[in-house]
Amino acid sequence: MIEVEPRDFHSPGYYIRAASKRFEAEGAQALRHRVFVEEQKIFADHDRDGIDLIATHLVALSTYAHEADQVVGTVRIHEETPGLWWGSRLAVDSEFRAVGRLGAELIRLAVCTANARGCTRFLAHVQMQNVILFRRLRWHPLEEVLIHGTPHMRMEADLAHYPPCDDPVAGWYHRPRKVIA
Repeated sequence: MIEVEPRDFHSPGYYIRAASKRFEAEGAQALRHRVFVEEQKIFADHDRDGIDLIATHLVALSTYAHEADQVVGTVRIHEETPGLWWGSRLAVDSEFRAVGRLGAELIRLAVCTANARGCTRFLAHVQMQNVILFRRLRWHPLEEVLIHGTPHMRMEADLAHYPPCDDPVAGWYHRPRKVIA
């Protein structure tokens, strides 16, 4: 008998879109809890705040047979004052951080969505370990700040690099490059 090595299932692609279904919103909240409360211990009980009520929540969804399966990434965006938009609570599930560009695709959808809604300036407080990623995505550092006891860099997106996305609910389908081991 031939013994076959067990292999983990890898999603062939990911939907990157605005959360529009209950399971997407609940999955995003559960993921944020795992990342910011359990893993990083930035918050004691939960990371929810008043911005959640006015924000547009974006998600990365793994797929199974081309159907949305589970929320594996999330970020939220909101307009603070006319034209000034913020991105916050970017999180990717620890089991999917090695998947190419999920965080970058969420950032792209965030800024492109805001750009379609009249954004003239897009800011985020970025954890220090993620500053390199944001720089690669054409963000500029402004100043180091302490948020919830954790060092962050306030950064600004280069809006010229992010064309408007008029339909974030449709979003797009992302196929990561295959990694050859």
